[in-house]
Amino acid sequence: MSPSEQEQPQEQEQPQAQARDPNRVEVAAVGDAQLARVVVVLVEPSHPGNIGGAARALKTMGLGQLRLVRPRRFPDPQAEWRAAGALDVLDAAVEYDDLAAAIADCQWVVGTGMLTRRIPWPVRDAAEAAREVLALPIAARAAIVFGRESSGLTNEELQRCNVHLQIPSSPAYPSLNLAMAVQVVAYELYRQARLQSNPDSDTRELPQTDASWDRPLATVAHVESLLGHLDDVLQASGFLDPAQPGQTMTRLRRLFQRVSLDDTEVQILRGVLTTLDPRRGGHPAGPGSARLRAARPDASSD
Repeated sequence: MSPSEQEQPQEQEQPQAQARDPNRVEVAAVGDAQLARVVVVLVEPSHPGNIGGAARALKTMGLGQLRLVRPRRFPDPQAEWRAAGALDVLDAAVEYDDLAAAIADCQWVVGTGMLTRRIPWPVRDAAEAAREVLALPIAARAAIVFGRESSGLTNEELQRCNVHLQIPSSPAYPSLNLAMAVQVVAYELYRQARLQSNPDSDTRELPQTDASWDRPLATVAHVESLLGHLDDVLQASGFLDPAQPGQTMTRLRRLFQRVSLDDTEVQILRGVLTTLDPRRGGHPAGPGSARLRAARPDASSD
């Protein structure tokens, strides 16, 4: 995504900027619970007009949660000019120091762009990504992450995402403005949420929500802790050479990102890693041991 960052509002279109009220936290009304749990994250946006344009794009499609990672200029009058009637979304935007913090409480993350390395990641278009988001259990929070206007998301940032999203465009001029890209994805989410609420919709197009899952999905922060624990134990065991790790952890990360781990599964896997850690004895405890049972968070409810 390489939009021009020289957009300036026309003088005659600039109303007097409204003062931002730091205590104003009203979020745009979102009538659909499916859309209410979607957050949009802009990573290091350089032009405040794009922040305002993104806020407006969200509100027109029933979305209201905007998160900003190290914006270059915010708050800024140009963001308010471009937001127009979406100042409530803009005022409620939350700033973060890094992407990890911005998505820590989310259970599913969609990153716009693709890795430039040789290891592929699951790729979706906007419609497919929207269907997957709306099919998540209703308590799960999803993040749609957009990168920098000039360079997009880094490989490390993209590896934090479950899937990647690409918006097809004309090869003659494939550059989408950041706010335009937000609008495309927001539209697909809104369109498919409306299909879901319309009893006359073609069921082949509807996202199939899994409401019967018995445990809450793990957040990004919990999965990141699991991956850090796995990396630590693999190094301690000698399986992974920290001097020459290769792509092992990248491929393991991709493996865990492809599935929606729940909280209990993460706890079980961390219990297994703790039990097998060579610094704690070096061998499995055995299926009937108290040590292994203690590491199982749901042993009493099996």
